[in-house]
Order: sequence, then structure tokens, then C-alpha cells
Amino acid sequence: MRIGADSGGTFTDVVGTDGRTLKVPSTPHDPGEAVRTGAARMAPDGVALLAHGTTVATNALLERRGARVALVTTEGFADVIEIARQDRPSLYDPWADRPPSLVDRADRLEVPERVAADGTVLTEVALDRLPAVPDGVEAVAVCLLHADRHPAHEVAVADRLAASGHDVSASHRVAPEFREYERTVTTVLNAYLRPVCGPYLAGLAGGGADGTVPDEVVVMTSAGGSVDLDTASALPVLLLLSGPAGGARAAAAVARACGFDDAVSFDMGGTSTDVCLIRDGAPQPAAEQRVAGLPVRAPALAIHTIGAGGGSIARLDEGGALVVGPASAGARPGPACYGHGGTRPTVTDADLVAGRIPAGSSFGALGELDVEASRGALDAAGVDAAGVIDVVNAGMERALRAVSVEQGVDPAGLALVAFGGAGPLHACELADALGTPTVIVPAAAGVLSAVGLLTAPGRRELVRSWPGGTDLAGLDDALAALAAEALALVDVPDATVATAVDCRYRGQSHELRVPSVADFPAEHRRRNGEERPGDPIEVVALRAVVETPAPARIDEVLASWEGRWTEPVVGPQVVVREDCTIWVPEGWRGEGGPLGSLLLRRDAATPGTAG
Repeated sequence: MRIGADSGGTFTDVVGTDGRTLKVPSTPHDPGEAVRTGAARMAPDGVALLAHGTTVATNALLERRGARVALVTTEGFADVIEIARQDRPSLYDPWADRPPSLVDRADRLEVPERVAADGTVLTEVALDRLPAVPDGVEAVAVCLLHADRHPAHEVAVADRLAASGHDVSASHRVAPEFREYERTVTTVLNAYLRPVCGPYLAGLAGGGADGTVPDEVVVMTSAGGSVDLDTASALPVLLLLSGPAGGARAAAAVARACGFDDAVSFDMGGTSTDVCLIRDGAPQPAAEQRVAGLPVRAPALAIHTIGAGGGSIARLDEGGALVVGPASAGARPGPACYGHGGTRPTVTDADLVAGRIPAGSSFGALGELDVEASRGALDAAGVDAAGVIDVVNAGMERALRAVSVEQGVDPAGLALVAFGGAGPLHACELADALGTPTVIVPAAAGVLSAVGLLTAPGRRELVRSWPGGTDLAGLDDALAALAAEALALVDVPDATVATAVDCRYRGQSHELRVPSVADFPAEHRRRNGEERPGDPIEVVALRAVVETPAPARIDEVLASWEGRWTEPVVGPQVVVREDCTIWVPEGWRGEGGPLGSLLLRRDAATPGTAG
């Protein structure tokens, strides 16, 4: 048996290659416990492969539970990590602060060395003047100026520190791209997370208390592909969007099977909502992500996350305005209706009181939901169910617009792929607000991210800075060499490799990723509304992505879900599934689609609605 296991804030979802699904309450004290429990229940005779999506890296960063890190950098650049950029977190709020640096000033060490951007050595690295690493430091990040292009000095420093027994992350291995601030932060993040993620991942390979040990464990990265345990332990900065990336990947596959190459994935779980634009059948990549307010220059999908989920707590703020999230009731105590001691109202409580979740429903091992407890929690907080639903929908609508309208994409030309335990409860109203004509509820919607983990290919991405700028001589040879280097990372005969370039018009400060330089003008027009004929195009980075076959195909995993929609679903109607609940408002109509999905559209026969 091969299984996918996605650790969420409220539930850990498990899916097998035979289409069976399982939800296990998450165990925040040790997320691996829920994974091991779910794996043992799903496959008591043993697990051939465990494909895992983890929140350990994200939670360690959000909660500031990482390692004490020392930063070694070029003399004169120790404060780059704190000076940062000139932009402010909130333009009109003078009291808004940037996140504090992950490295204390006393732990920033400088080494005399200087290499020019063209590779000229101006000052040899002085290893004999490398300061001693302070006592108590658990990991070291090395980030020297221009090491993205010319890493020799950084290699020498990193090797010296590693030989002394330190856990070292070096920028030329973690984030070999220009922009020294972002490169420094990303390298420090990797060092910060290694002592936390390494033992956790090793524990997964060790199996559960019953002695079950997976034959193989792979871990989903933020870029929507899996890596082996050694890579994940060495580069945990790749895991910050691990679970959501699996969901976006599966949503793209389902949308394409249903005839929609362009869509938006909408994953509303218990703690958060994750949305991602899908173009030409694939989730869109991001040049950079911000996690906990910090820039991360590592391969990732362009996933936008907000603190809105079924467990998001509703309250009145100091001014009497209704606020929903980002605080969550989690799995324990959970929403009031769970009966585990929760007393604060959540979105799930509002959905239950509003009738979107039928009274008497049960969520797996939780038993029957307590509608009176939900009603009491809402009343005690002075909020009403309809208001909570309106507020959380407004926040999710803004998130969906951020990945569509703000990227120059009209939502009217997209499908909305709704999944997660709570996504299908809110999708049709959001589609109405966006003008999106079709909502797709995939089979296994409540555990689709776990499906994505199991059906995602192995993936590694290499990036190199391009020193030539507008001089493209040798570009094709450099891309071919990078592709060969990427292929050498995997020992699989049928691996595939693709290359891309990051381009911009000369004088611009940010770039777009395109398959080739020739594709840049059209992509610039799509994103920015114009081309600049005659303006020189500058290449700043080269990329190569190698992929290996996935553990399973999505049509295989979802085969047992086919044919469940035997007749149309006409709103208003609540459809209760074993993995999720679907709210079909008045004016909407659903029919079965490919891969066991439900396609919801505005009912042309309903007066006052669009066809």
C-alpha cells in the first residue's frame, strides 16, 4: 500500500492508492504521531511508500521555535538581515514593525573577503580571522556577498565550519540567486529549521509504536513535487508550503480533467484557506514567498494563505466590529459543536447553526455535532451565524482576487476548484462574488491535499544567477548544462527536465519566469498590460526542473469515486459526503463530472440568474 498523509492544523488526512480515506485528529505536540496512527490504520500490513505533507517547518517559524543560529557573512554586511528593504509591513500604520531578525546581533559574524560581481577576487578569504561561533549556537548560516555567482570563498568557510562540527547551511546550496537580503534570510531560515525538521522527519522513517516502518518516505515541497528524506532534512526551507502545494497540484489535475486548463484552487480547511492560480493546467510558480513576514527565495507555488478556516474563531473587536480569525480553535478543543470543551464560536459553528451542515451530522470520530452548543457560543459572543459567514467569505474573496484579478486574470474565465473540509460549504457564494461560472468539487474533496501528495511527481529545481544581463551569448549552452546537472540528481531512466529563465526589461527591478526569452514580451503584456518593443531584455537567472514519475495516478486513486452522482443536485440543498459537506445555494445546479467530481453551475432555468 502507498499512502499520502497531510498534516493539518485540525485533522491529519490519509489517502490510499485504492481510494480509501481517513481523517485522524492532529496531534500538535508531535504531528508525526497522527501520521503514524493514520498509516497504521490505513495499511496495517505495511506501507510501501509514505508521501507526506508537513506543517512542522511552517509552525516552527510562526511560533519561533527554531534553532539559535549564527550568521557568517562578508565583513561589513552583518546587518543586511536587519536593514532589509525600504518597504513597510503596513504603509499607513506607523506602529507596524517588521518581524524581528532570526539572528541576534551578537551571533552575526564577519569574515574578511571580497569578490566582485564579475568574479574578480579583491580580497582573499581570511579563514584564520573567522570569529569563533558563540556557545549555545545550534546551526550556522553562511552567506557571503556574490556567492550566488562565485561561491569559492563561501565553500571554504562552510567547509571549515562543518569540519569543526557545526550544522552549516550555505547560501550557494540553499538559494543561489542574487539579492543579498533575500538570499541571507532564506539561508538563515534553512539553518533555523534544520534542527527542528531533521528529527521529525527521521521519526517518520522510524515508523509507529506497532513497529510498522515505511519502505520509503517522500516529502512534498512548496513547489508541488516530492523529495527524499535526506533532501528534505538538508533543505527544510523547501517545506514551508508543503501541504497546500499538494492540494494545488491535485486541483489542477482535476480541473484539467473537467476541461478547465485555467482555474483557481480554493482549499478551506480547519485552520486556514489556501488559494492558487492555475494556468495552462499547472499551478503558477512564485519567484518569492513571504512566510511569517519574511521573504523566502526558494522554489514554491504562488499560494496565498489567510487565517480563515472552519475552526477560525469569531469575535467582536474593541470597536464592536465582527472579526473572524486568524486565531483558530484547532482540533482540541475545536469548535463548540465538537463537544471537546470549546466555548468560542467558529465558522463551523456558524455553518451548523445556519443549516449548511445538517443538525445531527458527525465528523468521523467526533460523533454527532452539537447544534445547541454552537448556538450558545454564538449568542455568548454576541455574534450571529449569517454575519460570521459573510465576514469569512469577504476575507476569502479578497484572497481569491489577489491571485486572479491582481495578476491580470479575469475570474469569469476560470473555474473554482473547492476542496478541504469547509471549501464546498462556501464556494458557490464566492463564485457569485467573483463572477466565476463554474465550481468543481473534486472527489475526496475533504482530503484532496493528501491525494495530491500521493499523485505528485518527484521534483528538484536548480537555479543559477546569469551574469550576462542582456548579453545572451552562451545562454543555450548554460541552460543545457544546468539541465544535465539537474538530471544527475536523480537516478531514474524516465525522468524529464524542463528549463526556464527569469527575465525583465533593462531598468526594471523585478522579473518574470518564462520558458524562453522569446516568451517574455507576451507574458509581460499579460501581467502588466504592455510590451516594450525595442527595449533590451535582461536575463537574471536560469532554472532547470527535473521530475520523476509519481507514486500513483490521480485517476487510479479516485477510481472508486466515479459514478456517485447519479442525478442532478439542485439548490438550495445540503449534500453530506463522508469527507466534506457541500452547500448548493438556490440558483445553482450540479452534475457528475470526470474523476468523480461534481460540477456546479448557475442554473439557467432559475429566474434572475446567469446561464
